[in-house]
Amino acid sequence: MRRRVLAAGGMALIVMPGVLAFYSGGFFDEPRLIAALASWALFLLAALVAPRPLPVSAAGRTALVALTLLSAWSLLSLRWAPIGERAQDDVQRLLLYLGFFGAALAFLREAPLRRALEPALALSAFAVVAYGLSERLLPGVFELERSASAAGRLEQPLTYWNAMGLISALGFVLAARVAGDPDRPGSLRAGLAGAAVPLGLGVYLSFARGALAALAVGLLVLVALAPERRAQLRSAVMLVLAAGVAALVASLLPTVKSLGERDSGDGLLMLAVLVLLAVAAALLAPRASRMRIELPSSVRSRPALLGAAAIAIAVVVGVAAAAYEGKPEGGTPATGADPGRLRSIESNRYRYWDVALETFADHPLAGAGAGAFAVEWLKLPDRPDAARDAHSLYLETAAELGLVGLALLFLFIGGVGAAGVRLWRRDARAAAGPAAALATWAFHAGLDWDWEMPAVTLVALGLAAALIAWSEEAAAY
Repeated sequence: MRRRVLAAGGMALIVMPGVLAFYSGGFFDEPRLIAALASWALFLLAALVAPRPLPVSAAGRTALVALTLLSAWSLLSLRWAPIGERAQDDVQRLLLYLGFFGAALAFLREAPLRRALEPALALSAFAVVAYGLSERLLPGVFELERSASAAGRLEQPLTYWNAMGLISALGFVLAARVAGDPDRPGSLRAGLAGAAVPLGLGVYLSFARGALAALAVGLLVLVALAPERRAQLRSAVMLVLAAGVAALVASLLPTVKSLGERDSGDGLLMLAVLVLLAVAAALLAPRASRMRIELPSSVRSRPALLGAAAIAIAVVVGVAAAAYEGKPEGGTPATGADPGRLRSIESNRYRYWDVALETFADHPLAGAGAGAFAVEWLKLPDRPDAARDAHSLYLETAAELGLVGLALLFLFIGGVGAAGVRLWRRDARAAAGPAAALATWAFHAGLDWDWEMPAVTLVALGLAAALIAWSEEAAAY
């Protein structure tokens, strides 16, 4: 009976981000509150039935304590935050994350859930993206709500195109991991390989440059950390090529690319191409081991070096992009569903980050208070838009919660990272997928307001909890 309760609780946590996706990603009060209540109910259930409801490793305890203190510090900042409502939103969101993370630490230890986590999250992302693609593939049959700001980019059901790009990228990385894992059943590898094609198309149709870069980072880390690197590389290359063909076809079909015209012929053609590419990927995935892609022997013999190189590349790319975007002459690139966006790294983000850094300089220790960035941005006389977030978790945390909040955030990330390294040393097969997906999220969180979108951040928190729980279970044997 206890095992059934634990399995049911774990599955409830796994499906929660996908359910929230259909309620604007959990951005608004009511769905966020319901998710928080459900998370804390599961946390209390875990305290009653789980053999080990709390982490026992130093890394796990560090991560949990850091997230708890970050929530408490955000709550305390209500005393000096300029806007109570926005500060309360931030606190409520952190309480949701804390309850979910705590419950996941207990429930995701179960062996059946270890095998189910990556496929389930990938399929959840596939369901979200398939819903968003439905009106493009079957115009006239499905018609979803649209916003003027999206201008034809893939935005539903999360209602934000960059978040749709990220959820697509997370699903793609996890699907690529399963498809490239020789230890998985052939039917599962085939199914996830097929699902990766529309997920890749979802990344493209969001026209989110950050999501594309985050996907590249995730795949680099995946190939670096997977124990069967040749098979994983072959799988990743095959799926990227299939998704690339789908994106190329979509770019030639106006109804699919931008929703600018209502032509059912375009949608049906795209649907047929997607099905063909998905079937081809599904048929090739179990046979990928027969293909030959050679890696340099020095790299093959040093997986840790390859992992470090991949992470270094991610950091360098991120810093270079930020430096280039920081040029004062940088402006807003082509808007809407325009592939020209993908050839530019201009953005208003420099202005957001500049304001965040100035705010941090003015309030270095405690920050200006939760939700304060919106007020600081409104002080600009020539602001280019009505942004309310700094579009970077790390810079916004520094601006609003100061060095204390930033230290707690990085302490949480460090605890998760230490657990991930520990698990990778003991069981690289289990660690590779969650670590790669977390790298995808962590990179993108530095470029956008993913922290305010629970549907994507809960995926990352679930994977983070899994790394901690699995590292502790691996150490027990």
